[in-house]
Amino acid sequence: MKNFVEELKWRGMLSQIMPGTEEFLNKEMTSAYLGTDPTADSLHIGHLTGIMMLRHLQRCGHKPYLLVGGATGMIGDPSGKSQERNLLDAETLYHNQECIKAQVSRFLDFDSKDANAAVLVNNYDWMKDFSFLDFVREIGKHITVNYMMAKESVQKRLNGEARDGLSFTEFTYQLLQGYDFLYLYQHHGVKLQLGGNDQWGNMTTGAELIRRTLGVENNAYALTCPLITKADGTKFGKSEGGNVWLDRNRTTPYKFYQFWLNVSDVDAERYIKIFTSLQKDEIDALIEEHRQDPGRRVLQKRLADEVTVMVHSQEDLDMAKEASNILFGKATKDSLQKLDEATLLSVFDGVPHYEIGKDQLGQTAIDLFNQDGMEIFPSKSEMRKLVKGGGVSLNKEKLQAFDRPVTSEDLIDGKYLLVQRGKKNYYLVTVK
Repeated sequence: MKNFVEELKWRGMLSQIMPGTEEFLNKEMTSAYLGTDPTADSLHIGHLTGIMMLRHLQRCGHKPYLLVGGATGMIGDPSGKSQERNLLDAETLYHNQECIKAQVSRFLDFDSKDANAAVLVNNYDWMKDFSFLDFVREIGKHITVNYMMAKESVQKRLNGEARDGLSFTEFTYQLLQGYDFLYLYQHHGVKLQLGGNDQWGNMTTGAELIRRTLGVENNAYALTCPLITKADGTKFGKSEGGNVWLDRNRTTPYKFYQFWLNVSDVDAERYIKIFTSLQKDEIDALIEEHRQDPGRRVLQKRLADEVTVMVHSQEDLDMAKEASNILFGKATKDSLQKLDEATLLSVFDGVPHYEIGKDQLGQTAIDLFNQDGMEIFPSKSEMRKLVKGGGVSLNKEKLQAFDRPVTSEDLIDGKYLLVQRGKKNYYLVTVK
C-alpha cells in the first residue's frame, strides 16, 4: 500500500484534512467515498479532480465508493451556489446515474476480484423509504440548528449572496449528506469522505453525526482537495463554448484534446500532476524538459495525450491528432477521410460555412465557388491567379485547374467540400 495522503500532497491535491486521517489510512485498507450529483447525463472536467482522487485512492490499495446523489440531487446543495438548482425526477436521475457510471468505469476498476474493487451506490436507495417523521426523529435530533447555521456555506447564503435566501429544502442538505456518511459507515464500513473544499462543512457534519449517533469512539475522517483554478485565477473546466464534457456527443474528442493542449505552461505543470496517473519521477523529468524548451510544449502534449486516452481511447487520440494536423500541419485528402463527421465539423467549427444543392455538382470549380452568396474568392479572375500560383486547395489537394468539374467523388463523408485559399483561409461547403 502506498501512502495516499503523500500521493495527494505531491500532486497538489490536498487542502484540508481531519486529524488522525493519515495515520488511520496507513494502518489498513480503508473504504472511502466521494459524492457527485447526477444533474446531467455526463460529467465534465470540473468533476475530474474528485474522480482522480478516487483513482489515486484505489491505486494506493484502498477501496473507493462513488456515491451518486439520486436523493440529494432532487434537493440541491447550497455550497458554492448562488441559486437553488432545478429538481430532477427519478427517471432522469437513474438515466444520468448509468451514464456517469459508464464514464467513471474508465478511471476506476469496478470489476476487480480484489478487495478494493470500486463500488457505485445511490443514496436514493436508502432515502426513498425514509419518511420525514422518521428522519427528524432518528437523525435530526443529533445535530443542532446552531451547529448547522455556523457552516460557511449556510452563512454565505443567509448574508445576502443569494437573491432568494436559503430554502428549508437546501438547509436540510447537510443533514442528508451527513446521513449518507452515517449509512455508508454502518452498512459498508466507509470511514473516510473525500470531496472539494466547498464540501468541508457538509463532510464534517457527517463525521460529527457518526460520533453523536453511534458514540464518540466511532471515528470518521474527511479530507478535501483545493478548488482547481487557472493560473489567472479564473474557474477551471470551461472553454469558450462552455463546459468541457466527458461525453463525446457534448464535447468531441478533438475539442477535448485541444483544451488540454492549449493550457498555459504554469497550468500544465499543475494539471499533469492532478489529471494523470504518471509517477513523480516521470513528471519531474517532463517538467524539466519543458522548461529547457517551452516552445516544444512537451508538458501540454503529454497532458493532452494522457487525459484524452483515459477519458476516450487511443483511437480517439489518434483522430484528434490527425484533425489537429489538418489545420496546423501537413495533411492530405486521406487525412480528411479518416475523420468522423463530428470531428470534421468540430475542426472547422469557426470557418465560413456555405450550403449548396447536389444538383449543382458537376460545375467547374470556378463557377461553383464563385456563385452569389459565397465569399470564398474576391472574383473569378482572382481565383484564376491563385490557382495558377498553387494557392487553392480542394480537400487538402492543390487545385490544378480552375475549370475542372467538382463531382460527388470529391465529397468528404458524402456531403462536404473543404476549400482552402492560401495557407490559413478555410471554407466548408455542405452539399445537401
